[in-house]
Amino acid sequence: MSRLEAASYLLLLVATALKYGASYETGVTVVGPIHGVLYLIYMAALFRWFSHMRWSFYRALAAMALGALPLGGFLVDRWISAANQRI
Repeated sequence: MSRLEAASYLLLLVATALKYGASYETGVTVVGPIHGVLYLIYMAALFRWFSHMRWSFYRALAAMALGALPLGGFLVDRWISAANQRI
């Protein structure tokens, strides 16, 4: 989920650049809501699984904050992969 959210964020950044660089607003209109829904699903997944992955509350909070940054979801994906290897 974190990879999907991060990829949608990158698409949104490209769509935003096209909106202001080429006056093409359709990309933001389409990708924006999709990214918003994916971010909410990402947050719900973190709430559901952070104790299963043996994360502290602060690490889960950091994962939530990283989801709001470009490429942050990819770092969270690495954390999740590392947690799954220990289980």
